[in-house]
Amino acid sequence: MNPVARRVADLIDPVIASLGYELVGVEYGDQGRGMLLRIYIDHEDGIKLDDCVAVSRRVSALLDVEDLIAGHYELEVSSPGLDRPLFSEAHYQQYLSHKVKIVMAIPQMGRKRFTGILKNISDGMVEVEVDNEIYDLPFAEIASGRLVPEI
Repeated sequence: MNPVARRVADLIDPVIASLGYELVGVEYGDQGRGMLLRIYIDHEDGIKLDDCVAVSRRVSALLDVEDLIAGHYELEVSSPGLDRPLFSEAHYQQYLSHKVKIVMAIPQMGRKRFTGILKNISDGMVEVEVDNEIYDLPFAEIASGRLVPEI
């Protein structure tokens, strides 16, 4: 998670929890059409459009007051969806035995992309089986990780 996303997550987590939702994660970056702040929320009953609107209003007001982000950006509040992003080691632990797609910030064993079965996470390493080969990937060097929907 980049530093802006981390500061935003730390600021908004208590607000989102007070509304009855779980903050899954925050992404911040250039999306080709400008800067985008994407906030993923979840709830045991799922997420509806009204939930996203309620969180967006509260978070937007808080971010305006705190002024953590310089310049213009678009705010998007979303459910994690079927291709749920994985932000923390706890997320990876929760989805052991599921198919994942991991993109590394720094190439590992000559490659940056790994799609396979999540086998284990321990001691800061994520173990993924890709085409019957095991890869141990440093969690700290993962740029992004997502579940691969199995439909």
